[in-house]
Amino acid sequence: MKVDRAQRQRREIKYIIPEETALAIRSYLHSYLDPDENAAGKIDNAYDVQTLYLDSDQLTTHYAACEGDRNRFKLRIRYYDDDPGSPVYFEIKRRINEGIVKQRARVRRDAVRSLLIGASPTRDHLYAWNPQHWNDLLDFWQLVQRLEAAPRLHNAYLREAYVNPGKATVRVTLDRKVRAEPEFGGDLKAALEKPVEIFAGVVILELKFTERMPTWLIKMVRGFDLKSSGAAKYCDSVEALGPNRVARRLTGFEWGHSETSVATSVPWLDPSAALRSALGPNRK
Repeated sequence: MKVDRAQRQRREIKYIIPEETALAIRSYLHSYLDPDENAAGKIDNAYDVQTLYLDSDQLTTHYAACEGDRNRFKLRIRYYDDDPGSPVYFEIKRRINEGIVKQRARVRRDAVRSLLIGASPTRDHLYAWNPQHWNDLLDFWQLVQRLEAAPRLHNAYLREAYVNPGKATVRVTLDRKVRAEPEFGGDLKAALEKPVEIFAGVVILELKFTERMPTWLIKMVRGFDLKSSGAAKYCDSVEALGPNRVARRLTGFEWGHSETSVATSVPWLDPSAALRSALGPNRK
């Protein structure tokens, strides 16, 4: 079984670089890092990453990122394939001043649809019991409720990833072929229908570290004359597609006409016929 070694708290620096620089950096990294568990054995140590972003009608998290709010967050469901038996990850990615805090709950894929149409979170929704994942799922859903957030955008890219052995205190990723399209359902499909390419012709390099930046990584930045640059996949995808397209709400998906969960006494999404139809056929 693969071990999830995601860095919960870290510093993160991004660079937009040409392909030839990315290839040279790949060679440099081989002296210090190993392919991460998702990338090992794959061509160029790369794998597909799929993300469904949730946001409010007003695209609250999008505009917070675009305006550079130093204390902001994103709500996303991350997955890596179409396998119905694979887990998916409900994630809160927070930026607090210069640091990143990432909460990540591993959830059963067949629980996603019911959560999106109004089910209150339960422990059975988790892929496997884990107290931290349970707390993270509850935090995620509290923010969904607060923002009245719903699915907005499907983002996909090819990630080449490396990590240091052991505690994974250093992680370096190179992302290519970033694509996006509006998405208001919850099927978590891997294939995009009519995507728009984001960051075309360049590679997004991300350096992530939980402690001080190691000396060899500082030398890499200086040696390749790297200049940090913003590369917000969700923010840039929304702008490329047009905020009005991403903010569109489906008929019937409306807060304020919702049922109340007996378990939590929280008003959840209205499980109307229109929404159930949007999320998939033959949903009663």
